[in-house]
Amino acid sequence: MAKNLNLFRTEPKVRSLGTQKTLAEILRPKIWEDFVGLSDLKGDLIDRLSKSAKVEEGAQKPKPPSLIFWGPPGSGKTTLAKLLGKNSGLRFIEFSAVLGGIKEVRDIIDEAERYPEPTILFVDEIHRFNKSQQDAFLPHVEAGTVILFGATTENPSFYCNQALLSRARVVVVPQLSNSSLSQILEKALEALIKVGSDGASVIKFSEEAAQFLVQFASGDARRLINIIESLAETHPGKEFDLQLLQATLGERGFAFYDREGEEHYNIVSAFIKSLRGSDADAALYWGFRMIEAGEDPRFLIRRMIIFASEDIGNGDPRALPLAISTAEAFDRLGLPEGRIPIAQCITFLATAPKTNRSYLAMHEALKAVQEQPAAPVPLHLRNAPTKLMKDLDYGGDYKYPHDDPRGYVADVQYLPDSLHKRARAGYKMYDPKEVGYEKNIKDRIKMLSSEGNK
Repeated sequence: MAKNLNLFRTEPKVRSLGTQKTLAEILRPKIWEDFVGLSDLKGDLIDRLSKSAKVEEGAQKPKPPSLIFWGPPGSGKTTLAKLLGKNSGLRFIEFSAVLGGIKEVRDIIDEAERYPEPTILFVDEIHRFNKSQQDAFLPHVEAGTVILFGATTENPSFYCNQALLSRARVVVVPQLSNSSLSQILEKALEALIKVGSDGASVIKFSEEAAQFLVQFASGDARRLINIIESLAETHPGKEFDLQLLQATLGERGFAFYDREGEEHYNIVSAFIKSLRGSDADAALYWGFRMIEAGEDPRFLIRRMIIFASEDIGNGDPRALPLAISTAEAFDRLGLPEGRIPIAQCITFLATAPKTNRSYLAMHEALKAVQEQPAAPVPLHLRNAPTKLMKDLDYGGDYKYPHDDPRGYVADVQYLPDSLHKRARAGYKMYDPKEVGYEKNIKDRIKMLSSEGNK
């Protein structure tokens, strides 16, 4: 990137072109060659459809299937839909699920039925329609009246009607890379130079400031363009170094994280898997990315309490009390000091020996309970508070482990008969790993077993 980037003053809506178009609309690609990030799209569908734009004039172009574009904000979903619509030669209608409802959709479909060729109906924010509302599209998609294009930032698996998904292809649009955003930044500057009317109102970015601006946009091209447009209006003549730009935009980078959407689950998953994979640095990054983006730290701590027992367990029994102590420490300290015990807990959990054998044993026990929900308690394990119970041999032949100097009595049956037979054949609910402290538990179980076999 150039050492100094020149940005001419312009109004937020660029009127020097004689239009009310925003900079984002001016920059929206009109041809495939101008689409930044196209090479990052996976699969051959978009490649095939984009190449069909080069079909000779008059030749029949392939009709696109119904498509759901899924990706983060500012990744190019709307641009993709518009390019495909223009490329198809079909009538293209754009509609926002935020601004309109099913009544407006029906009006569009009624009009589409009068055309011999299908109409491409692009529904932005399609996840804003609930699943029953999405049912309204189905008969018209099946009849070929409309080809449905939908754009969503939410996982279609959870937010789109399954019947609709079965009739459409999902196109995953990835977050734009910093390299792609740098190209868009250059294009924005070129566009502003063309529409700028006052060459003396130039503002400049140092290379560090430009890189920060790209990172600040967090993969969102719309955000980047809007920031540029706003700076051009409010700070004409300024020369931005990194410090000035940070002060202007705010020091906080607003990490990309949606507390209720798809990205929430992605980052939580990355955090847990980093802990499980014993990568302390990665776990710290994902954990504090959530907190810095506004997640309640108590949510993170609850996940660590679960992890301490599920994934570390008896590998290091200190993990669970530390996680619980972290919850108490945070409640006493709050932010920002409460981040310190959270960091301690993250690093401890990440580097502790991992074993999920207690967790697996729980599931084996639940399975046994489901299979044997009413297995009788062996008589020698029952209490005998009355004479009748004693006469019935409740508690008879029970051997008290503390009476033995080892604190253990061999060859005593504690399971119901059916499960005891399986145990004698080698079945175990809890089978410790030879990891961390759990290795000591495994060695003790082996010792007790050998004592019982003498």
